[in-house]
Amino acid sequence: MASSVILTSRKLPRVVLQLSANRVFANNYGVNRQFRTCQRERLLLQVNEFQANISISSQSKNKCLPANLNSIRPFHLSFTALDVIKVPPFADSVSEVQVDQNVMEIETDKTTVGVPTPVSGVIEEIYVADGDTVKAGQQLFKIKAGPVPPADYSREITGTRTEQRVKMNRMRQKIASRLKDAQNTNAMLTTFNEIDMRTFTIQKLHLCIQTHLDAFVKKYGIKLGFMSVFSKAAAYALQDQPVVNAVIDGQEIVYRDYVDISVAVATPKGLVVPVIRNVESKNYADIEIALAALGEKAKRGAIAVEDMDGGTFTISNGGVFGSLMGTPIINPPQSAILGMHGIFDRPIAVKGQVVVRPMMYVALTYDHRLVDGREAVMFLRKIKDAVEDPRIVLAGL
Repeated sequence: MASSVILTSRKLPRVVLQLSANRVFANNYGVNRQFRTCQRERLLLQVNEFQANISISSQSKNKCLPANLNSIRPFHLSFTALDVIKVPPFADSVSEVQVDQNVMEIETDKTTVGVPTPVSGVIEEIYVADGDTVKAGQQLFKIKAGPVPPADYSREITGTRTEQRVKMNRMRQKIASRLKDAQNTNAMLTTFNEIDMRTFTIQKLHLCIQTHLDAFVKKYGIKLGFMSVFSKAAAYALQDQPVVNAVIDGQEIVYRDYVDISVAVATPKGLVVPVIRNVESKNYADIEIALAALGEKAKRGAIAVEDMDGGTFTISNGGVFGSLMGTPIINPPQSAILGMHGIFDRPIAVKGQVVVRPMMYVALTYDHRLVDGREAVMFLRKIKDAVEDPRIVLAGL
C-alpha cells in the first residue's frame, strides 16, 4: 500500500514549488507559478493556511520503476517558509539507500533541512522531476523497504583505523556549557607576568618558623606548598584591587569584602573547582589543610555542590602538568582567574648581568567589561611581589 511523505510548515501563507534540473524551488511571495512534471504536466500549489500540512498524493504517471511505496516520513519545518528543495541526481545503476540517507534538501531562509529516507531500501520512483509543479501533499518518492544488497566480496584490509564515539558524561557537558557561557558573556582579556621562584622555597616561606618547620609539619600533619602561598597572595592582591573580586549583576557591580578562592582540581571525570572560604582571614596552615581535605574529596568523587558554590576568584595550576604558558577561561560568574604555570630555568637580566633563575609565567584573565587594564596589571604585580617575598603578606604591607 502506497503512503505519502508529509511536509509541515507552521507559517506558509503562500507557497509555490518549482523544479529545475536538480532543484525544486519554493516561492512564498504570493505568486502562483507553474512548473512541468516529468511528463511536462502542469499543476498548481497554493497554501493559504497558517498551519500547512502537506499530504502529497501523486499526480505523476512516471512508471519508470515498479510502484511500491512502503513508508511514511514526517517532516516538520521551522517557522519560516520553504525556499528551495534540491533533488540530487541518481546514477542509473545506483538507487539503494540507507536509513536516514538524504535524498532531497529543503532550504529555508535560515537553514537547510534534509529529506532522508525513513528506512533502508531501494528508491523505486521519484515523483518530482524537472519542471514539475507540485501540490501541497504530493508524494515525493517511493521506496521499497528492505536491506541494501550486499557489496561484492573484497579481500580484508589490514591496518584499518578505528574511531570510538562516547557520550559525554554530565560533568563534561556542564563544563562545556559553563565555559561556552563564559566566552559568550565576558569580554575576556589576559595579561601576563613572570615570577622569580628562586626565593620561593619551603624554608624561606616562613622565616619566623624556619627552625620549627618540623614541628609545624608534626602539629598540622601537612607540608607547606605552592598553592597556599599563591592563595594567600591572591587574597592580598584582591583586597588591594577589589574590582577584580567584584562581579557584574545586571546593571550593578557587587563588591565583596571577603575572598572565597576556587581552586581547580583535575579528576578522572573532569575539572572541579572546590572553594576555600574566607582566605583573607586564614593562615598558610589553614589553607593547606582546607586544600588537602578538598583534594581528597575530589579524588573520591565526593565533592558536593556546596563545596563548589560561591567562589569569588579562581586559581588554576597548569604547572603541575608541565605547562609553560596559557590563557585560562573565567569561571562564571566570577570576573577573573589566575593561571599558574611550570617553573623552568631561564636566563634573565639582573643588575646588568645575565643569570639563570627558576621562573614561572603567570596569567590573569579578566572581564574587561568590569576590570580595566590598569587594575589587572597592578593586581598581577601584587601577586608577583607577594610570592617573591612572602614577608610582605605576613607583615600586612
